[in-house]
This record gives sequence, structure tokens and C-alpha cells, in this order.
Amino acid sequence: MTARRCSLVRPVIAALVLAAAGSACTPVGSGRAPDTPTPSAATAAPSAQAYDPAHFAPQVVAHARQAGVNARLLMAILYNESYKPHDPAWERAWQRTKPDAAFGIANMHKAAFDQTKRGRDFAGRDWHELPDDRDLAVKAAAWYLHDLGGQLPAQRSGSLSRDELLALGYNTGAGNMRAFAKGTAPGPQAQSYLDRLHNNWARAQQALQHT
Repeated sequence: MTARRCSLVRPVIAALVLAAAGSACTPVGSGRAPDTPTPSAATAAPSAQAYDPAHFAPQVVAHARQAGVNARLLMAILYNESYKPHDPAWERAWQRTKPDAAFGIANMHKAAFDQTKRGRDFAGRDWHELPDDRDLAVKAAAWYLHDLGGQLPAQRSGSLSRDELLALGYNTGAGNMRAFAKGTAPGPQAQSYLDRLHNNWARAQQALQHT
């Protein structure tokens, strides 16, 4: 290889290395603190930066009522899950890099969506539709919270409220939620999610005020 060809290839290799280094993102729901991915200009549309969960307050109220869950909790969770851009093209580009990434404005994983939709009026829908259909994303999240509520033990100990436990279940899974309900203290990552929920609690109420 000539010196000129080396000089042209090296910047390309460096760019690929930098891109690979920036491709580690832990989605919410894994129980680990999420790393906010930094989208490139090619994958982040301007609409991704304009996303505000408050725009979906009517859907939050309607689906929370149908599912029998607290609309304020659902809205606060949407704020918790807004740490990354929610643009359909960006989400699909990211999912090609990280196949187990979550989809939609509620950051739902495929297994959770497939389990939640069973026997419901969206049973025929597909997880891959979540980035494009934000109403479906809110609806699935509401019913997932409903199902988590059915898995809480009748006798609970500790200081965590039902809504706090459901939020932790949304983030860490039903098994961990039941452990927290029995008095196990949340670890640092789960506590971080809970802290963000508390920070978003007033914001969620404000978003719902005019619905």
C-alpha cells in the first residue's frame, strides 16, 4: 500500500473505531442505568429533539383509564423514558446496531410487548410498529403496568408505594419488583430510576392538567 493510500484509509478506520465505541446503550427496562446514546447527524432527525411526552397527555389519560392505572404514573414513566431521541428512523438505525434495544416512546422490549398484547385488542400488532405508532406505545405501556400490578404480593413491607413499585417493575422486571415489595432495598441503578420518577412527578401532573 502506498503512503498516499494509507493516509486516505487511516481517517476512515479512525471514524469506524469511534462509531463502534459510541454504540453501547443500555435501554431502560434492563435494570441498569441507561447511557444516553449520541445520535449522528445521519440518524437523528430534528423531530427527535422536539419530542415531549406532554404532547401525548390525551392518550395517557385514555389508556391509563382503560387499563386501571394511574395516569400520572404513566406520564412520569414516559418522561423517565425520554432520555433518548424518539424518532422512528433513528430508533430503527440504533436497533440495527443493538438488536435487543427497546422500541417506542415507552422504551418497550419485544418480550414485554409480546406478553402484554396477548388477549387484548392490539394482539395483532407487532413490536416493530412501536416507533411509528406512539398511541400504541402508550397503550402497551399502560397495560404492562396493569399486568405488573396483578403480580404485586398482597402483603407488602417497606416504604415504597404501589406506584413506585410499578415503576420499578417497569424498569427492572416483575421479579425484582416483587423483591422490592417484600422489603429488598433497590440497588443504585433501580434507585436512580426511582429518583428520576420523583423528579418527573410534578412535571407529569402539569402535563395532565389540561386533559
